[in-house]
Amino acid sequence: MEFRGAVLDVDGTVLRGNERIPGATSGLDALRRAGVDRVFFSNNPTKAPPAYAERFARAGVDVGPDEVLTSGTATTAYLEAEHANDSLFVVGETGLTDQFEDAGLTVTADPTAADAVVVSIDRGFHYDDLVAAMVALEDESVPFLSTDPDMTIPAVDRDLPGSGAMTHAVAGVVGRSPDATLGKPSAHARRLALDRLGHDAERCLVVGDRLDTDIALGASAGMTTVLVKTGIADDRALAESAVEPDYVLDSFADIERVVGDR
Repeated sequence: MEFRGAVLDVDGTVLRGNERIPGATSGLDALRRAGVDRVFFSNNPTKAPPAYAERFARAGVDVGPDEVLTSGTATTAYLEAEHANDSLFVVGETGLTDQFEDAGLTVTADPTAADAVVVSIDRGFHYDDLVAAMVALEDESVPFLSTDPDMTIPAVDRDLPGSGAMTHAVAGVVGRSPDATLGKPSAHARRLALDRLGHDAERCLVVGDRLDTDIALGASAGMTTVLVKTGIADDRALAESAVEPDYVLDSFADIERVVGDR
């Protein structure tokens, strides 16, 4: 059986900052030669697909907006289906709230008016945001949603706090976990990726640098999983993980070893 589709992580797998990770072009070329369709899926909720396409272009990689999914697009799709008429109180950046508003969703700055609360990465996160989230979630019937579980994100010089850090802070003060987390590795994210590829899970592979999101997503869906060691996961994390990838590669440049196996 030949692979027909691939879900590719972005940061730590193909890009770091605005630069290509060495060998990324070779990896993408190998997928193209093998006839494998691709979708890029990032747990960064702050950039919409067109902005990601521009970021790829700056790094010298030709990617169309229709090839990109993010935890922001996943969360937006979920809200359109489940909370289309609700007022949303958001702990997050304007890059996320703009996506909600572009989809016709209602964002409120008043925590007492919240019908649902969305928590995400916010590099301006402040004590007052934590207070406001507590107010918005005082009524336990108000849904508590998170864009993605990433505790850290890879940056150019070091890893930095991600959406999971803000989500855990809010969860700690309100005394409950999110009712739904929408990015990788959720079932919602898996469905979006497979629908976009249009191939059965067993004909697809997932390539990423995180065991708890990328590899967990693929394993739960029955996809072939490929961990690359250019981002978050290292040998220690691999040894301690309950999730075991099918392949471990030094970098995405070696993906031909996988697509050439079948």
